[in-house]
Amino acid sequence: MRRLGELEAAVMDVLWSTSGPVTVREALGALDRDPEPAYTTIMTVLDNLHRKSMVTRERTGRAWAYRPAQSREEFDAEAMAAVLESAADRGTTLLRFIGKISPDELARLRALMDAAEERR
Repeated sequence: MRRLGELEAAVMDVLWSTSGPVTVREALGALDRDPEPAYTTIMTVLDNLHRKSMVTRERTGRAWAYRPAQSREEFDAEAMAAVLESAADRGTTLLRFIGKISPDELARLRALMDAAEERR
């Protein structure tokens, strides 16, 4: 499972909340961090995310512009699946998860499961 560091997660949040490609300077400007990271730090983070296949990049003039390689929802679903894959007892892990979600979320989960079953 790909895990994100704190700054990587903040940069991915910027990319996920933007519809188009984002340059290093634009990502830096959109981050709400105090103190503000250095331009080269964000450049390195984006390069690392590209190396991890978390983002794609394209040339925009002399700069790179970055996009997420997958949606936030796809990333979250993969993370959840990885947790289940690593569980010693998947059933117990699922039961503990269900015990931690709100009644509204549980109702939504039931509705989603019913809809998925109907599609089969």
